[in-house]
Amino acid sequence: MSSWRMTSRSPQHTQSIGAALGRLLQPGDCIALSGQLGAGKTALCRAIGSGWGAQPPLSSPTYNLVHEHRRTRDAQRLQHIDLYRIDGGGDAASIGLDDMLADEDILLIEWAERLPALLCEPSLQIKLQSLDDDKRQLHARAQGLRHARLLAEWQTSCC
Repeated sequence: MSSWRMTSRSPQHTQSIGAALGRLLQPGDCIALSGQLGAGKTALCRAIGSGWGAQPPLSSPTYNLVHEHRRTRDAQRLQHIDLYRIDGGGDAASIGLDDMLADEDILLIEWAERLPALLCEPSLQIKLQSLDDDKRQLHARAQGLRHARLLAEWQTSCC
């Protein structure tokens, strides 16, 4: 298992970090984000989506639970999932999470720690921690060969 710790010094730096990851995503990739309320999960997802080319731009899916995004250059889909309001496997099944995990869509999952048993494996897990108003600590861990390569590419291409 590969891992990488980095510190984002500002919201603009977080945007740059996320966009760098978004440009590297391939079909079937699963990015699982965790962290306290206000740690920056949605901001990082928005930046990842921007780098990937998501249309429309990502916003918080808290009330809809899942937002589907496409990009203009191909038929690839990105599913932005928020598990904050999910209460167990039954709720996850009701939004079709099992189907999404088995598909070739790119998955960005916020509040991944709420359903650890259902998460995709392999995955790139990113834990965010707020250090102050602007700084965020990111700890990324890769599970599986593809995601280990993704993590290494991200480290090389990132700011």
